[in-house]
Amino acid sequence: MASKIVLAAAAVVVLAAGGAATLAVVLATKPPELLRVGANYGAKMVCSNVFIAGRDAQAVLADDVQAPGHPILKHLSVQVDRERKTVRAQFLGFVGDGLAVYRPGTGCAAVPDGDVAQASQYQFNPIKIWAPSPNVAWPTGSQAESNPAVQALLEQDALAGPGMRGLAVIHRGRLIAQRYGAGFNAATPLLGWSMTKTVSAALAGMQIADGKLSLPQSGFWPDKADNRTQITLAQLMSMTSGLRYNESYGDVSDVTRMLYLEPDMASFTAAQPLEQAPGTKWNYSSGTTVLLSRIWQRAAAGAGHSATAASVLALPHDRLFAPLGMHSAIIEADARGNLVGSSYMYANTLDWARFGQFLLQDGVWQGKRILPAGFVEGMQQVATASGGQYGQGQLWRWGPSGDTPEGQNPDTRFQLPADTYWMEGHDGQSIAIVPSQQLVIVRLGLTPHKLLYQPQALLAAVVKQVQP
Repeated sequence: MASKIVLAAAAVVVLAAGGAATLAVVLATKPPELLRVGANYGAKMVCSNVFIAGRDAQAVLADDVQAPGHPILKHLSVQVDRERKTVRAQFLGFVGDGLAVYRPGTGCAAVPDGDVAQASQYQFNPIKIWAPSPNVAWPTGSQAESNPAVQALLEQDALAGPGMRGLAVIHRGRLIAQRYGAGFNAATPLLGWSMTKTVSAALAGMQIADGKLSLPQSGFWPDKADNRTQITLAQLMSMTSGLRYNESYGDVSDVTRMLYLEPDMASFTAAQPLEQAPGTKWNYSSGTTVLLSRIWQRAAAGAGHSATAASVLALPHDRLFAPLGMHSAIIEADARGNLVGSSYMYANTLDWARFGQFLLQDGVWQGKRILPAGFVEGMQQVATASGGQYGQGQLWRWGPSGDTPEGQNPDTRFQLPADTYWMEGHDGQSIAIVPSQQLVIVRLGLTPHKLLYQPQALLAAVVKQVQP
């Protein structure tokens, strides 16, 4: 995200050089939206990493926000109030008014309207999920059953990729190799960015299992005369809703506005007009997934009940993370209680691996079916309008693109198994799942796209090593 935020650099340079007092007043009272995006982004990233991951605020600012981003982010400073659990961020000490607040159970939210009291309402006291025992084999515990040859592959920096923070290889349900970057370890919760979308699809699937949603279901807009009411759950799941949405990060686009300028992300997306007939065009959209989250939250709450009640906000923790033993996992909510299912799930490397293994097992964990039979297989089916690259359930059929020309499958040159599918997130997050090899590989880090790293090379090497 930081590497793609283009700030109003010229205005700030004028200030840095001692620019006109009038300009200073204008920027302080009503800064350009790009500066507000940058300030709220910085506040939100520092807040989550301090209060969820336990990291140092200045290290997060320097390493996660400033180092990979636009040079003007060097002028961003943050102040952490540990008593109030808030973080403020400003350019040059007075421009931008970035603000984020931490809540128990729902993590941090950017608060672009400044209403911390409102944002703080959306929380719950999570039930205890015990950390896995180091003396018990993964996944019940955290003990590895190491494969030295696979471990040696993970130790190769070219395969692990620049900025690697966590790697884990699961083969036939066993943890056979892992590696962590400097300053990180197996306990560190790491942001999955858009890998969160696949978790959101599973949460919608749980409401299908409960009989509260169905894939052909529509009518998610209240006005029956509104053409958007024709959009089905299946079309939202496959990114073919037809809603107008700009996922570009080079300006104040729909996605940057939603994440850092809108307190109610789902309402912002729901207000977007219909640009194409539903089901006819594929358009990757983080807003679509936030809207999907609101839909399953409302379904879980039931008619006449609040979709942002503590019991609903706790559902991912109580009914998905707890059964899987994902003690570090948290999905953050926005400033109006919408779980940000597009972008904001934190979990440590081995907990992300547990979710990958859960998909590999068709939504069954320790003999208990959590997702409907066949649901995960349906998630993998290609969304036709995507040209083959995306599945019908918020996951990818192609791995990260690197320098592959647009429209071409980047996995082809790596000769990966045909049934490989992916969870993918910004800045180099990925989980590769290969059912035919009973293989899950988690790769987490801070690796901007411009570095063109592709985890397919690591996957190909591991597949070759574990094949009989």
